[in-house]
Amino acid sequence: MTTLVTGATGNTGKHVVAELVRRGERVRALTRDPAAAVGRFPAEVEIAAGTHTQPDSLDAALEGVDRLHITVTAELAEVGPELVRRAVDAGVRRMTVVWGGWVGPVEQAVADSGVEWTRLEPQEFMSNTLTWTESIRTEGVIREPYDFPSALVHEADIGAVAAVALLDDGHAGRAYNLTGPEALTLRERISILSPAIGRDITFVPITREAAVDRLLATGVSRADAEFVIGWYAAPPDDATTVVDTVEQVTGRPARTFTQWVAEHAERFRVPAAP
Repeated sequence: MTTLVTGATGNTGKHVVAELVRRGERVRALTRDPAAAVGRFPAEVEIAAGTHTQPDSLDAALEGVDRLHITVTAELAEVGPELVRRAVDAGVRRMTVVWGGWVGPVEQAVADSGVEWTRLEPQEFMSNTLTWTESIRTEGVIREPYDFPSALVHEADIGAVAAVALLDDGHAGRAYNLTGPEALTLRERISILSPAIGRDITFVPITREAAVDRLLATGVSRADAEFVIGWYAAPPDDATTVVDTVEQVTGRPARTFTQWVAEHAERFRVPAAP
């Protein structure tokens, strides 16, 4: 059997690929730039050219595929249901979908597809910490409007749960809320990150308006910027409440933020002078 992983070089997709390979599954990795993906996957992974935001171009990528992993993005919202339809027509019989934060058109299309499906509902990704890389490197500072607790989840745990749901029975029709093993405030995250990189890090509060403007400067729409910052201002209970879903599904505890920091600490350090 073959599993097609969309967004295979992304935050979660690469971990889905790694877990499937570890379990001996035949994997086809979908990417816009196959040349750039060479060397990023084990040799046994088949690389397919394409993007899930253009479903009419994916006939070849879907050929012979039994299982499909989808990561919902803003760009996928309009065309995602067509991707799901084409996947079902091509013979896909099991799907996992990483939601976009709510049950939108893609998530609903998967649920209505008539095939076995599992929806993964991760809370804040630990990799969001990487948005601080530049300010930590250059100033030793983190600027955010709120110091809220967040039950951060490691992207590799999302990949591990996806692999189990794709390969093992008993997960059809389930929606899995995914968190890490602890809810950490921003200052608590700093207390873990700072000694790991050998540098003091200062938290500098900014206004909500400044946070929105920062997102607008990256090309995010005002509606999306207001939504994101509003979420941080009043995170839902699911975002701050630890659950043991990762352990229940995979049989091992969720990875900690300390583990994530150990894996990525070098990215926050000032590069050594040549």
